[in-house]
This record gives sequence, C-alpha cells and structure tokens, in this order.
Amino acid sequence: MTELISREDLRAAIDAGTVTVVDALGGDYWAKQHLPGAVPLVAADVAARAPELLPDKDALIVTYCSNPACGNSQAVASKLENLGYTAIRKYREGIEDWSGAGLALESA
Repeated sequence: MTELISREDLRAAIDAGTVTVVDALGGDYWAKQHLPGAVPLVAADVAARAPELLPDKDALIVTYCSNPACGNSQAVASKLENLGYTAIRKYREGIEDWSGAGLALESA
C-alpha cells in the first residue's frame, strides 16, 4: 500500500514547489477543478504518459482523486510504483477534503 500524505504536508510541498501532484480523476473532472499545479493522469494512461509527465522517478509525486472511497489514486500510485517510481504518496482524502478546507483549486 502506498504511503499516505496529509493535507498539511501536501499543502506545504505544493507551496515549496517540491512535489508533482497527479489528479487521478482526469478528463472533465480535472478540467473543472484540480489541486494547484496538478497534472491529469488516469490509470489506463500511466504506462504511456508517465515518462513524459513524470521524468524523474525519484521525485516526490502525490496522487489524489475525489475522496477515501475513490480507488483511482491508489490505482495510479500502484502503476507508478510498478514502473520504478520511488517517492509516491497518496492524498487519500482527495479533492473533497481539500476544497472543504477552503484551499485554492485551479481549473483548465
């Protein structure tokens, strides 16, 4: 199971510019709203798109989806780990928690 990251730690990493955030919902969900700087990447596209979107396999990467019941973030995290990425974390609470805390979101 992928190591988790808290909202506070994720926010600090985003503010510091030390993380790549991956929106595992992708598509229209990502276009409508996503965490600051998040790139869209769904599980079906990981093998094809990860080398381009995430060239550094040792960089901190955090996946998220909508909430703890959503399995997309774990699916993407697991595929990345299987490809040799070493610093994958999952923001289990997802975008619902982020927006519920009043934190900034972006749209396409």
